[in-house]
Amino acid sequence: MACSSCSTPNPKSPAPGFRKALWIALWVNLAMFLVEGIASLQSGSVSLMADAIDFFGDSANYVLSLTVLSMGMLWRGRAALVKGITMAVFGVIVLARAIWVLQSGMTPEPLTMGVVGLVALVANVIVALILFRYRDGDSDMRSVWLCSRNDAIGNVAVMGAALGVFGTGTAWPDLAVATVMGGLAITAGVSVVRHARKDIDGAKQASAHPVSPSRQPKSPITRTGGGWL
Repeated sequence: MACSSCSTPNPKSPAPGFRKALWIALWVNLAMFLVEGIASLQSGSVSLMADAIDFFGDSANYVLSLTVLSMGMLWRGRAALVKGITMAVFGVIVLARAIWVLQSGMTPEPLTMGVVGLVALVANVIVALILFRYRDGDSDMRSVWLCSRNDAIGNVAVMGAALGVFGTGTAWPDLAVATVMGGLAITAGVSVVRHARKDIDGAKQASAHPVSPSRQPKSPITRTGGGWL
């Protein structure tokens, strides 16, 4: 997809350094997806698997952000809209997985959950600190920040679930955390969708009502005959 100049006449440029930050976040998330994906299969943890899927989803989102970064606000808003919907769908999938595990009666292995959760937390804190300065940008930047923030919160929750499973010998703590993570993904996705729709509407309005140079208000210093110098 290409962005024509008429679709966004005055697009905002991405903040300096945002592209580099996205590349760092992309590689970190891909690496942690592989680590947590393998660990989730070994431990049988739903919350760990949910976190691994989230890492994969974030990686796809970062690729999408890098693709539209040089485009106008309309396409960046559309990309954020896709990411918001993806985040919400991810939350629904996690909740469905938690229900399935509850019915199966599986109990995860807590040590692997805790260790891998700690490694993932360190990785996500680093990424979140890198992206922190871009959290108040457009909907695309905000969605990237929310992904990293949610990951860090999810890692803390996974470690808490590991302690709960170790202490109780049941899967309830793991399922509870997975449910919270699913709900967090849904609410964050809704937030991104709302922000993206505002950006899209603003870009469309700017395209429909461009301001021509001849209609620009004159500066007081260019006025003559009215007392202005």
